[in-house]
Amino acid sequence: MEKQDNPKVVYSESIHLEQTLGQDKLPNASVEKLEEENKMLGTNVIRLEEENLMLREMFNNANNELAALKRPSLLVADVISIDQNKSVIKLPNGNKFYSYVAKDLKDIHSGDAVLVDQKSLNIVDKLTVNNNMEVEKFIILEKPQESWKEIGGLKQEVQEVKEVIELPLKKPKLFAKVGIEPPKGVLLYGPPGTGKTLLAKAVAHSTNATFIQVVGSELVQKFIGEGAKLVKEIFALARSKAPAIVFIDEIDALAAIRVDLGTSGEREVNRTFMQLLAELDGFKPLDDVKIIGATNRIDILDPAIIRPGRLDRLIEVGLPNEEGRGEVFKVHTRKMNLQNVNMSQIVALTENFSGAELKAVCTEAGFFAIRDNREYVTHNDFTQAVEKLQLTENDEETGRFFG
Repeated sequence: MEKQDNPKVVYSESIHLEQTLGQDKLPNASVEKLEEENKMLGTNVIRLEEENLMLREMFNNANNELAALKRPSLLVADVISIDQNKSVIKLPNGNKFYSYVAKDLKDIHSGDAVLVDQKSLNIVDKLTVNNNMEVEKFIILEKPQESWKEIGGLKQEVQEVKEVIELPLKKPKLFAKVGIEPPKGVLLYGPPGTGKTLLAKAVAHSTNATFIQVVGSELVQKFIGEGAKLVKEIFALARSKAPAIVFIDEIDALAAIRVDLGTSGEREVNRTFMQLLAELDGFKPLDDVKIIGATNRIDILDPAIIRPGRLDRLIEVGLPNEEGRGEVFKVHTRKMNLQNVNMSQIVALTENFSGAELKAVCTEAGFFAIRDNREYVTHNDFTQAVEKLQLTENDEETGRFFG
């Protein structure tokens, strides 16, 4: 391999040669050639210096990343009690340990999440990430887009929900002047697909309240005490984001009638249920937090959850009557391109249909039009959609007995 010249050495030698001989003693072509070489070598020197800096930066980043990977990972634990530099902690698997706290750690209290060493289990740092990270895995936290305009056939139900949920949040001083306490919550019950969830979302939209939606079965956890802790954290989150509405769907999975004897799993459900009751009428006031429960099995609910002072108002959301079905169809067909559709006849064909099934009729009618490559929906499309849904319901009923 030939030995390469150092660019800096060649550059300095060319300068020295030019100064020694003088420009008048060199041919013009040689002078121009040396100047071009000088410029080229200068550009190469700058480029090499930039590459050197870039390589150093890449090396430092890789070295820091390698050092971070070599560090031992830490366990996350909850502080149960603390006394100066000693503490009782609880790991996610339920085990408890008596640990020591690092001297430089301050402001650690019971209930805080901390980081502990894997071997010694001593507290080395306080967990500074979002404290609601764990609870937000089980809830839907967002502002609903549904409004009262999207609800049809539920005039009486809408009026009652407004009285119990919307009015106390919008006009709390009115209740103070009258001298009564506003209700804490409401229970919506009725067949599936009648609009219970839609009512809850609409009242949250109208009040600009934080909407926290959770399914009752999600509150039942595997380890002892975890479900009760989750309920406590959900209500703490709701208080911090008040005004807020906590919507518990399928509340019968959590609030069924309690029995004296049962498995350990049933006892854990009872613990979680008792924590829910404690949050509803415990020592901490709910303030601007309202509770909406929804179920289609009110017959199995424990009387403790539906007594006055907890879920004060029981609102039945039943199947819509003929007038109600017409209002539901108006809501779902207002953006559809209809031609020669006698909606009163369609309404008469959909007796005992729920709101969700009426929406499905409109969707299926639109599909029949799309299959025929049409941009409008006809009366025949709706009749075919009704027949299809009725056939599906009959198949489902048959499956209940023979499936």
